[in-house]
Amino acid sequence: MKLYIYEHCPFCSRARMMAGLKNIPLDLCVVMEGDSETALRLTGKKGLPILQKDDGACLPESLDIVHDLDDTYPPRLLTNPAHEALLAWSRQTWPLSLKLIVPRFTRGKFAEITTDAARQAFIVREEQHFGSLDALMAQTDTLLPPVQAQLDALEPLLASPHPLTEADFHLYPVLRSLSIVKGLTFGPNALNYMQDMAQKSGVPLLSDQAQ
Repeated sequence: MKLYIYEHCPFCSRARMMAGLKNIPLDLCVVMEGDSETALRLTGKKGLPILQKDDGACLPESLDIVHDLDDTYPPRLLTNPAHEALLAWSRQTWPLSLKLIVPRFTRGKFAEITTDAARQAFIVREEQHFGSLDALMAQTDTLLPPVQAQLDALEPLLASPHPLTEADFHLYPVLRSLSIVKGLTFGPNALNYMQDMAQKSGVPLLSDQAQ
């Protein structure tokens, strides 16, 4: 099977997590930024990730891929109801995080932006939604406090271990994305969770690229 991804993409991280947690062999195929033809050819619409099965059938949508892999390769991991508090935290934190993570993604070291043309295509795409990314970088000091408050509020939610649920496929991609932001402080509970999930899933954090 093949999984078409962007390395930076939090939604692609969801599919990668399930494959890694279950040791499912996948060929990771990185799609270059600016290449819209690959996704259109496979599914008829833009957007990654895309799981291409051995029979050629293609499945888009990150959570659909998560559940398909879980159902297809027993034993199932997602047998508990979603952790509602962690799910709510992820949904609240994500929109607050975008203006911090997006400009840093475009400056990062990812396989999909290894050419000047691909990086520029990424910048153009994101600036259509967010305006000047340089301006957002300049607003870092203003953008950090609301996200830091969310990270502080996360600590008690991770004070004790919890069974794996769909909420983790929201939570870890948000935290992984935020690990590229210099100036945020992750508490010990969040750090332990992030490092454990990175190790078990094989989806690395972005701390080495923090800026």
